[in-house]
Parts: sequence; C-alpha cells; structure tokens
Amino acid sequence: MSRSWLSIRVELVSGHGADLWPRPGRILAAARTHSFAQLAQAIDLAFGRWDLAHLHKFTLTDQTCVSPLEWWDGEAPEGTLDGRSTKLSRLKAGEEFAYVFDLGDNWEHLCTVGERRVDPLEEFGETPSRPEPYWGWGTLPDQYGRRWDGDDGESRMPKRPPRGLGDLPPILPLWGERRRG
Repeated sequence: MSRSWLSIRVELVSGHGADLWPRPGRILAAARTHSFAQLAQAIDLAFGRWDLAHLHKFTLTDQTCVSPLEWWDGEAPEGTLDGRSTKLSRLKAGEEFAYVFDLGDNWEHLCTVGERRVDPLEEFGETPSRPEPYWGWGTLPDQYGRRWDGDDGESRMPKRPPRGLGDLPPILPLWGERRRG
C-alpha cells in the first residue's frame, strides 16, 4: 500500500464576497477509491464548516461538474456527474480543479493533485476510512462571516475583559480571577 493515496492541496481562494490573501489551505490524503462526495465532506470539515446543508460542486479542468445529484432535485447542470458514485481515480497527478461550497456564499477552493502519492500509514499510523487532512496553514474565516457569538454584522465587537482571562472559570492556571501557579 506504500504511497498509494493521492495528496490533494486545497486552498481557500474566496468566499462570502471576499478574496482571501494569504490563502488558507489544507493538504488531504485520499484513496483513489474515495468518492468526490467523501472529498467534499473532508474539505468542509478541514475548513471548519458545521452547517453542511448547502449545495456544493467540483469543476474539473475539462469543465465537467461533479455534485450530489439528489440535492439538485432534478435541476443539476446538464452533464453533472454524481459525486457519490464518481471516484477520485479520475484525477491525475498535477491536475487542478475547483471546489465550491455553498453556491450562495461561494466558498471557492483551488484543488491540486500532488505529483507524489502519500502513504496513509506513514501520515496517520493507520489507514483512514475517508479522506483526511494531514497538513494545513492559515486563518479560517467563519462560514457566515461571524466574528463572535451573536454577531449580527452591524454591532460593534465586544470589548475584551478588563483582566485578561479573568472572566473564565479557574480551571486552568491562568484562568479566572485568582490565577493559580
């Protein structure tokens, strides 16, 4: 099995109306037998998304679209392949393709298949059942652009607590009113 999985670099290019720079990214390991639907789920989780009830699609370099057909209710773009049955074995080393999560907020990603394959045992110590991230960088934006709990997009950011971490329960040494340590 040595070096049998694809290494797929995924960079978040834009979303929620903004281009991102520097681009946050993740590198995922995926078997050629995994589906595009499994890759989509792994990308969404690797980029910190929790509301996964949004349409998504891959666009390959030949403009072929891959998306879960049942989500389109018969309205999928003509020629779209079903993401649940289309396998990653379609991809070749060095190939670039796009992934868009949430076709309203358009979280657009550039995906690049690595020239070299990876060994899942070397990266994870086991063979995962689904694609998994094994490297990453950058600050991930919130899926809805929220900066704090309760952010409505118009309110001012809450002020920091006056005593640093004094608002936290004293569970860890630097937390709470009386710091331990």
